[in-house]
Formats: sequence, C-alpha cells, structure tokens
Amino acid sequence: MAITRTEYVEARDRAVEYFRKASIAIGEAEKDQIEVADFGLSTLDEIGVELVMYVNTERVCAKEVVLFPYQICPEHLHPTLGDLPGKEETFRCRWGAAYLYVEGPATPNPKARLPENRKDSFTVWHEIELKPGDQYLVMPDTLHWFQAGPEGAVVSEFSTPSTDEDDVFTDPDIKRIPEIV
Repeated sequence: MAITRTEYVEARDRAVEYFRKASIAIGEAEKDQIEVADFGLSTLDEIGVELVMYVNTERVCAKEVVLFPYQICPEHLHPTLGDLPGKEETFRCRWGAAYLYVEGPATPNPKARLPENRKDSFTVWHEIELKPGDQYLVMPDTLHWFQAGPEGAVVSEFSTPSTDEDDVFTDPDIKRIPEIV
C-alpha cells in the first residue's frame, strides 16, 4: 500500500505548520524534502511520521520529526550491521508532548493510544514523557517507539548515521521507505 500524492502534500504542508508552531525555520528547499512516511500501512493519521533531515554523514545525523496528534512512529530498533554498531539517537522535544516507549519495566497506565488491529506489534512499555526541553538517549539495538500527545509534537533527533532502510520493525507489515502513488 502507499499514500497518494495529495495525502503527501497535505501532510507535508501540515508538518510545515507544526515547525512554525515550534519556531523552527524550514527553508523552501527543505519543505520540498520533507519525508512523509506511512510505513506502508496507509493509515498515516495513526501510524506515520513527517520529517526533514538536515544532515546525514558518516559520523552524524540530525532530523526534525513531526507527529500529528496521537500519531505513532512504530516499534523498531536500529541493528548492529557487521562491525557497525546500530544507530544511537537522542530525541529532544521542541513542541507539544511525545511519549517514548523503550525497554524496561512497563509503566502502569501508559498514555499511548494504539489502533486495535496493531496492538500486538508494540511490546515495550516503559514510558518516557518528553515535553519541550526534555530529551532521552536511545542506545543501539534497543526496541523503541513513540507517539505524540493530544496537540502533536515536534521532536529533534540527533544521532549517529541514519540507515533507516535497515531498521527492524516489530510489525512485519511495515515498509520503512515510503511509496507515493
């Protein structure tokens, strides 16, 4: 499955509004480079992200991630590939609220809202609530996922090099690289 060009444009334009809310300047060229990822599920409002990558070199990566209200970036990990350790990433909330879930003791009464048909694809429940100015480091090979709160969220990601195409998702139906029709 895929998203339509119209859905992509609408989500991209909406993401630009979220960057404005967070007082993050996005250049004209960057607006056209915003990635809208529905993870091949065609349920963008439930599971998906909108992001712009500033830099991705052999040493570092920096992105801004937009999540619409209650939108989820699905559970995944960044695996070690041969001699290369998996991606290490720090998430820093810039606007709104994001609920990050990582390995560890399950949080009683987590704030997450999951689609009924995908609940089995979420296995880690240690909740880290990120509000503006809060950040959290996720180490390589660590299962994690996150969801925006009721207003949505803008989260900066600072990491070692990004190889998104190598991410390992708990949900076998997920395709990381978006397809637009």
